[in-house]
Amino acid sequence: MLTALKVSWALFLGLALIMIGNGLGGSLVGVRTQVEDFGNTITGLIMAGYFAGFLAGSVIVPRMMARVGHVRVFGALTAIASLTILIFPLWIDPYVWTAMRVLTGLSYAGLYIVVESWLNESSTNNTRGQMLAIYLVVSSLGVAGGQLMLNLYDPANFELFTIVSVLVSGAAIPVLISAARGPEFEAPESMGPMKLFRVSPLGTVGMVLVGVTAGIGIGMGPAYAFKMFGTGFASLFMSAYFIGGFLFTWPIGRMSDLFDRRKVIVFTAGLCAVAAVAGLLFPDPDALDSLQTYQRYYPFEGALLTPQNLLLLVALVFGGLSLPLYSLCIAHTNDYLTPKQMVGASSTLIMANGVGAMIGPNIAGITMDGVGTPGYFWALIAVNIVFVLFGIYRMFRRPSLSSEDQAAFVPVDSRMSAVAAVALNPETEWPEPGSSKDGDEQTDGADAPDKDRDPA
Repeated sequence: MLTALKVSWALFLGLALIMIGNGLGGSLVGVRTQVEDFGNTITGLIMAGYFAGFLAGSVIVPRMMARVGHVRVFGALTAIASLTILIFPLWIDPYVWTAMRVLTGLSYAGLYIVVESWLNESSTNNTRGQMLAIYLVVSSLGVAGGQLMLNLYDPANFELFTIVSVLVSGAAIPVLISAARGPEFEAPESMGPMKLFRVSPLGTVGMVLVGVTAGIGIGMGPAYAFKMFGTGFASLFMSAYFIGGFLFTWPIGRMSDLFDRRKVIVFTAGLCAVAAVAGLLFPDPDALDSLQTYQRYYPFEGALLTPQNLLLLVALVFGGLSLPLYSLCIAHTNDYLTPKQMVGASSTLIMANGVGAMIGPNIAGITMDGVGTPGYFWALIAVNIVFVLFGIYRMFRRPSLSSEDQAAFVPVDSRMSAVAAVALNPETEWPEPGSSKDGDEQTDGADAPDKDRDPA
């Protein structure tokens, strides 16, 4: 661990600043939409713009890197990310904000790809696992820490937008001075979505539904929490959400290595629905006369059992259960792939997740406008029930694998690109130049995996 930090500390510092800026910026925009009274449906459209841009950036940026190099691309994307966040307080218009969120998502996707490429270049076979572990810690805690900065200034003013711009601009300094040359990188080609679906229907559909859940939970979470108890609570709510994911990922992943992974996926999605049901215990403040009325309505008593604290607990548990599903779906898909096929499959799974994430905020926005603030949790309940039902259906369609035949669980952050998800995984083999990357040797979805292969 110390060796990896010594070699790449500057890159991780830059990554931390990017993650803090992204965490603060996303929640700031979500809260500000409520300050401007845009409405939940419009808020959903604005927040979905980020995921649309992120998805587009995952495709466009590698081509840009091939043409002009990493350094120029990184500098340009840093400038775009720094500039777009400053447009929000200057030009208050939902359509302009949607366009800025698209550009923001595209920029951050590219920044992650560049940093991950340099980390991959800086690592060896002995340090790749350490790099992945540090990456996960920095990204998770960075985004969670960014939420807490929401309390520094009033979101109705410009200061927080300026801080995000400073953080992103400052991230360029350690990244650019740490890399003497651009890394050699070839973007992995994606496996066709229908081919991947035939290999692992649950993994593919699950990634879409995980994306929808993330789009609702992360995209609309700040707006929901702000409507409940204001700005300070929104920052704590989103911090709890991300910290939960950080704390729960390893235990849930370990369980998936010991038991039938599909059962763990279905059980975890079911618990997500239960946690979201707990969120319905908190009534819509807009439907009550005052906070005092809210306190009288609330069934619990005690200094620690305040509505705010218990709702934070719901966020912690829901985030802790929902965020690991991303890694579980990748691991389940890898159960039916060879290492070379994992390169293309990872890219396709991330694309599937991105499509779902674009849909999620719009579903939540429409639901919240229809049934009130609790529509946030109603949307999460519906998505995870669909996930559970589809998982149960798939369990009757294909026999289970033994724990020995399952690929090893590797925790993956949903903000990672295919570069980190594959290249930084020490157990995955990159195809040799000129070899097939699109899974020509793909087995039929009903076949068991090759038991002699290396674990994913």
